[in-house]
Amino acid sequence: MIDVRRAGDRPTTPGDGTTTRHSFSFGSHYDPANVGFSVLVAHNDDRVEPGRGYDTHPHADLEIVTWVLEGALLHTDSRGHTGELAPGVVQRLGAGSGVLHSEHASRHASGGATRFVQMWLRPDEPGAEPSFDRAPAPTGPGLVPLLSGVRGLDAAAGLAVAGAALHVARLAAGDAVALPDAARLHVFVATGSAALEGAGTLGEGDAARVSGAGSRRLTGLADAEVLVWQLP
Repeated sequence: MIDVRRAGDRPTTPGDGTTTRHSFSFGSHYDPANVGFSVLVAHNDDRVEPGRGYDTHPHADLEIVTWVLEGALLHTDSRGHTGELAPGVVQRLGAGSGVLHSEHASRHASGGATRFVQMWLRPDEPGAEPSFDRAPAPTGPGLVPLLSGVRGLDAAAGLAVAGAALHVARLAAGDAVALPDAARLHVFVATGSAALEGAGTLGEGDAARVSGAGSRRLTGLADAEVLVWQLP
């Protein structure tokens, strides 16, 4: 089964120099029928103006994954991790027993807003020691694994969720990749457009939730960057 969610149907939270588009129930946008997909409980598409962002706030028992599409994002947390996150680098914060962090858009060459996708998952073990990874994405064609909790699947960094992995596909028009044969997939077109077998055309900001094993092909219709969650 494939459930396509269009970009224009996502709820939006405006803030002071921030705009967040939510794929799942989040904050004031409570929807009991849309609280997550497998272990994925948040998938937010953020645009933040330079110097603006999210002041220090707490998290616990979440795997928080951040992927920057444009600009740069300054992360600081109560475990002493700080630094600027740019496109091509994946960041994972294991909130575990509790952590504080802040995120603000850095000023960068283009002068425009920073755009990033932030995704939250439920970890296998609650109350774990907080942990942190920041790693450059491997280069190469096809579907590139960024984070992995799947046995035997190497990636830039690990993930404290067995059976889950995040991949990125950078596609030119006509390029095709086979998606993992997994119990569930979450396919999000971050930029450009692509065709998903069985679902048709997905434009920027569209997502597809795929349930049921079986390999499917994803084909670029224009230059595209697609984030694919392999989920238990």
